[in-house]
Amino acid sequence: MDNHYVPNLTMGPMVCKALRQYGIEQTIDVHLMVEPVDDLITQFAKAGADMISFHPEASKHIDRSLALIKHHGLKAGLVLNPATPIQILSHVLDKLDFILVMSVNPGFGGQTFIPHSLEKLQHLTAFLKENNKSLDIAVDGGIKVENIAEIAKHGANIFIAGSAIFNSDDYAKIIASMKKEIAGVVDGR
Repeated sequence: MDNHYVPNLTMGPMVCKALRQYGIEQTIDVHLMVEPVDDLITQFAKAGADMISFHPEASKHIDRSLALIKHHGLKAGLVLNPATPIQILSHVLDKLDFILVMSVNPGFGGQTFIPHSLEKLQHLTAFLKENNKSLDIAVDGGIKVENIAEIAKHGANIFIAGSAIFNSDDYAKIIASMKKEIAGVVDGR
């Protein structure tokens, strides 16, 4: 977050680089809530990111920004805000590895899940099927134990939960409960 595209400020490429230097080998997924995006794509790629996504509204040339991510050998994703139409994906679908659906307006943690995000997920999965595309679908915002199964039923397979975990007294218990809810959906398909 850059305190321009969204009204908040968070970590930059130096933290990503420090994690790699410290020995962290897990996937580092960078969601850019910044404007413009291209310079930070390059900085995060050099700092050790594995995946980078950005909001199409923050790029003057979406295709070019996605190509830049791919140039660095990373997985590329677009982020759809609650009011961003799915059709924005039409001409760049072949450059995407994943799509991130925001189920809150970006910029602040602790927000409530926007219910029409479930309908958006249904439309997105239908859109991908119509285009013979199989992509990971991530959802970010308002995810908690009580709604994660329903989100999974609507097509998501990556879940970004912040407040539900970090505002609890027992991170492991919340994560285990979320995994159990998701497993129930996967087992029931």
